[in-house]
Amino acid sequence: MLQVLPALHTGGVERGTCDMAAAIMDAGGRAIVASAGGPMTRELERAGALHLAMPLASKNPLVVWRNAARLEAAIRRWGVDIVHARSRAPAWSARRAARRCGVKLVTTFHGTYNAGSALKRRYNAVMTDADRVIAISEFIAEHVKAEYGCPDDRIRVIPRGVDIRSFDPDAVSHERVIALARSWRIADGAPVVMLPGRLTRWKGQGVLIDAVARLGRADIQVVLVGADQGRTAYRAELEQRVLRHGLEGIVRIVDHCSDMPAAYMLSDVVVSASTDPEAFGRVVAEAGAMGRPVIVSGHGGAREIVVDGVTGWLTPPADVEALAARLGEAIELAPGTRQEMSREAIAHVRARFTREAMCAATLEVYAELLAARDAPPPA
Repeated sequence: MLQVLPALHTGGVERGTCDMAAAIMDAGGRAIVASAGGPMTRELERAGALHLAMPLASKNPLVVWRNAARLEAAIRRWGVDIVHARSRAPAWSARRAARRCGVKLVTTFHGTYNAGSALKRRYNAVMTDADRVIAISEFIAEHVKAEYGCPDDRIRVIPRGVDIRSFDPDAVSHERVIALARSWRIADGAPVVMLPGRLTRWKGQGVLIDAVARLGRADIQVVLVGADQGRTAYRAELEQRVLRHGLEGIVRIVDHCSDMPAAYMLSDVVVSASTDPEAFGRVVAEAGAMGRPVIVSGHGGAREIVVDGVTGWLTPPADVEALAARLGEAIELAPGTRQEMSREAIAHVRARFTREAMCAATLEVYAELLAARDAPPPA
């Protein structure tokens, strides 16, 4: 199995690629990954997978053409049975190589993608031109059918999976939580509200800041966890928003956190305030796995992870007043109610959104294609 993606830096696409490489090896297959490389290549090596370095992050048509030739050579050299493309630019190369070699092609549709012009729409559509199209949520499956006319029989919905061995409340020591609280200068006994996500406008950090101002409580701590990835102007805008509301003693912005299980354990409520629909909602699933109540914008794939009023709450996107009201309710949950919500959230995620389930379902897609390939022709 050859998986193809732009690079192997931190992210959901990269995480899923590494998880699947390990699952392929565990199932007795040969896992090959082609990308421009990155820190997560070490995970592939530990799993016994082979990494092929190619400039697959490039959108230059000439480079894309050359990548197709490189992938074709790899398919023939290693006897690849299935190519799995996880992003658009690599998918153009992968599709050409797979067709020339007569092997099956799978794609994973990870987002809605901007389609502001006919040319961009055509560029995106390559993700639906495969033998099987994996959608990471029902929301994405409906989007693929409505926007690109992808036949329903080619789509398989496979949600992203959480590593429940790491995201397990019982696996996080008090020492890890205390160390993080000290690092973030969290006051003892203060309710903690956390919004994890890279600093980009559509993740809704500004909405949460406004909601905290509307809530009017000075006894809480709000932590925005995520790197700005070069968006320094947006970070400065958020800092000014905090100052304008007089929340500098309440709201703090911290960079990327390397121990997210401990971060969730430190939190009393986790917020996903995205103003645009999430394709899946990884933060929501991880928080649920850690037994943390969540407040989530009620659109996109994230709404499929929350049982409203049972494992968390859905609020209208960008509705400051509704978010403030839910924040107040979440902070004041009675201990018994909080414990019941925690149990329900953990059970819900473990039943539906685990890494093991994601990998098993993807292996079933591979097996389905191989069985169809090897079936005798009709008489």
